[in-house]
Amino acid sequence: MIGGMDHPHLPTTEAAVTALRETAREFHLEIEVTHDIGADQTSRRTTAGVGVTTDPDGSLPHEAYVELGGSPRISVRLFPEDDALITVEGVEFHDIPRDEVPVFLRSCYGGLAYVHGKRFPPGYRLVVPLPGDRTYKEFLPMINLTRWLSGRVR
Repeated sequence: MIGGMDHPHLPTTEAAVTALRETAREFHLEIEVTHDIGADQTSRRTTAGVGVTTDPDGSLPHEAYVELGGSPRISVRLFPEDDALITVEGVEFHDIPRDEVPVFLRSCYGGLAYVHGKRFPPGYRLVVPLPGDRTYKEFLPMINLTRWLSGRVR
C-alpha cells in the first residue's frame, strides 16, 4: 500500500481517469485529460472502417491521454483493453495494467522510483516498485538522464 490506498479495480477508462485526478490532487499536480471515444478515434483501432465508431460487440471504445504537471514529467495513455502506456521523463512503460496506474504514479511522485546503474555492461534502468514486491523496470540510455532521473541514481 502506497499513500494509504491499495489499487482498486478500474473497470473503465473513465474510472481510471477519476483515479488519476485523485492522485493528482493528492500530490498537488496539474492534470490535463484528452478523451478519444469511438473505434474510429482510438489509437489501437486503426482497422476500423470510415465512420465506424463501435466495436463488433456494439460498445464504444474509450481511450484517454493524461498529462500530469510537476516532477517527474509523466503522461499516461489509457487504452480500452484495460492497459496503459506510462511515460516517465521520456522512459516508456508499456502494457501496465490499468488497475496499477494510480499506484505506479504514487511510487514515482512519492519518491520510491529510482534509477539503477550498472558499469558493465554500461546502462541504466528506471525501477518503479509497487506493493507486493512487484516492480517495473525499463532500460534508458545514459544520454537520456534528465535532472529528475539523475537525482535518483543508486
